[in-house]
Amino acid sequence: MAFAAISTDLYLPALPAMAVALRAGSGEMEWTISGFLIGFSLGQLVWGPVGDRYGRRAPVALGLVIYSFGSGGCALAATPGQIIGWRIVQALGACAAVVLSRAMVRDLYHGEKAARMMSTLMSVMAIAPLVAPLAGSQILAFASWRAIFWTLVACAAAALAALATLPETLPVARRNKESLRTAFAAYGRLLGDRRILGFASVGALFYVGLFAYVVGSPFAFIVYHGVTPARYALLFGLGTFGIMAANLLNARLIPQFGSLRLLRIGALAAAVSGIAVAVDTRLCLGGLAGLVAPLLVFVASTGLIVANSIAGALAAFPERAGAVSALVGASHYGAGIVGSGLVGALGDGTPSSTPWPMALTIALSGLGCAVCAWTLVSARK
Repeated sequence: MAFAAISTDLYLPALPAMAVALRAGSGEMEWTISGFLIGFSLGQLVWGPVGDRYGRRAPVALGLVIYSFGSGGCALAATPGQIIGWRIVQALGACAAVVLSRAMVRDLYHGEKAARMMSTLMSVMAIAPLVAPLAGSQILAFASWRAIFWTLVACAAAALAALATLPETLPVARRNKESLRTAFAAYGRLLGDRRILGFASVGALFYVGLFAYVVGSPFAFIVYHGVTPARYALLFGLGTFGIMAANLLNARLIPQFGSLRLLRIGALAAAVSGIAVAVDTRLCLGGLAGLVAPLLVFVASTGLIVANSIAGALAAFPERAGAVSALVGASHYGAGIVGSGLVGALGDGTPSSTPWPMALTIALSGLGCAVCAWTLVSARK
């Protein structure tokens, strides 16, 4: 589940250095993240039905091999355009592990227990975005940014070796016998389900702001506010601690309050903190601290929104867990393309861009997430 996080977070501290080395503006480098999201969102729609038909382990192994080639291509790239292209390849491989690991949870657990397990796994997974920026800044201190992508090749090799110890969670008797063409056509029926549409919309609108933060924060912190890459990694890690704490709290509180109520609380927190980010940025309140404080609250609300939205959608069609997981994941990361693209489009295309495009996108994202959580999502009958 961590491949989406390490694929982006490990090289975040290197984005300004990459922009200088490749003679690119901040907008161009932000599109390296958007390119990854394009491949990640589209690839999930393929791997989900493949996993439902052929099991989980073999597609994950193939995805890791593709990921290794994409990471190596990024390390050898000479232009921003080449990196964007290889990032798409990298993402097409990475999403196999992410989408099918969520389906594995649904293979083994049901209902609110699945939501609690998803929160627990995401708490453990949050170690990756905590460690990745710190590791990336240290690699950058002793080597070039290209070494970061070779490190990702090594991570894929290690995961492929570890996959040999993982049992298959989808027995042959429970696999979908439909042709892949029929399975792909079923996406239309899944999208017509109000429950899936509601939960997917809440998560997708939140991911608009989350990836606006991911692509905008290196330039807002390092370039605009003048913090060092190492200090940026620490600030980014604080948000990860918030996600871990919120996920653990979510897992503990689900039996008492239910996942729907916690989802709505998280969406409300995202809306309030997003508005605070925009106000503080526009009025220049509190400098760096005034920007960081509400951002940490917004990022921490991930722990209440993502696990509950995924588990809620998976509960609607347990026999198509892979396809539902792919559809929800594609909507999340597809929305991330919008968020990262907006930051690049609203900026002036230079490394001196202000944090305002990021802040405005986050505010709109939080508001939309809250509106969907209170209008489109209803309790399961």
